[in-house]
Amino acid sequence: MRKHLVTATATAIAAGTLAGLAAAPVQAAEYSSALKVRGVQYDAPGRDSNSCSSGNTREEYLTLKNYASSATVNLKGYVVKDAVGNRFTFTANHYLQPGDYIKLRGGNGTDSDGNNVVYRDNCNFMWNNDKDTIYLYKPSGDRSDVHAYTKSANDRDGNGYITFHA
Repeated sequence: MRKHLVTATATAIAAGTLAGLAAAPVQAAEYSSALKVRGVQYDAPGRDSNSCSSGNTREEYLTLKNYASSATVNLKGYVVKDAVGNRFTFTANHYLQPGDYIKLRGGNGTDSDGNNVVYRDNCNFMWNNDKDTIYLYKPSGDRSDVHAYTKSANDRDGNGYITFHA
């Protein structure tokens, strides 16, 4: 009888622990991923113009970094989204060694692992200048990282760039 009581108590404790984990904030899961948002240049310098030939969308970028100590991350299949559903999917292989980063830039250009850059091939701005949320999803669909920002709360020096992970 006592075994059943101990087993039942252990089961109840385990169930309570699992319920507590399920109630944890959604953002807690993103920190288990090696690939994270390092920072965002959400407000490109100069007057905003999304003209492909003369605009400044190339100056708006998101920096993704591999924070793993030994694992290489292939970006193929990762998805970047904003709060209203604008999205970019990495369709080609881009390998980030531990500690390496890549800038996902707006506009058109030639992707280059050597220069750590991928272009969205879209001349429209992705990030809002006042506030937005950045979502990064793994190829499996699981969230890798998420950050909400507001210009007034997160960009103290007003340069249009916010750092998220040191």
